[in-house]
Amino acid sequence: MRLRLLIDECLSPELVQLAVAAGHVESTCVRDRGWSGVKDWKLVVLAVEGDYTLVTHNAVDFRGGGPGRLGGQHAKQPIHAGLVCLNSVFVMDLERQRDLFALALEELARLGDLVNQALEVFELEDGAVEVVLYDIPEPD
Repeated sequence: MRLRLLIDECLSPELVQLAVAAGHVESTCVRDRGWSGVKDWKLVVLAVEGDYTLVTHNAVDFRGGGPGRLGGQHAKQPIHAGLVCLNSVFVMDLERQRDLFALALEELARLGDLVNQALEVFELEDGAVEVVLYDIPEPD
């Protein structure tokens, strides 16, 4: 399945090239859409309207505290194309962004779509990486 990935401004626009190479040819970034500086609540509306799966490092604002503690902007949407959060205990330099995003793309290839789901890639202090998938918003 091909997704329309929207790379948030907190991540490098270079990730768009990785997305396109992985077959997500309609991917773009906040900067190239002219949406830099747009408030998170408005960015989610734009993502939903454009059927974009948002890719961000700014996880808390979009998913809240995570599973069981949702409350971010995506949790307020009745339906959305998904959320991908790249997280690390280390500084998110370009190499780390590429590495974590490559793992997310591998997982997305297995999943197909992320409708009303969040995919989180966590790099831990020991260098191990955890991938977590959960519903957002949580089902009633």
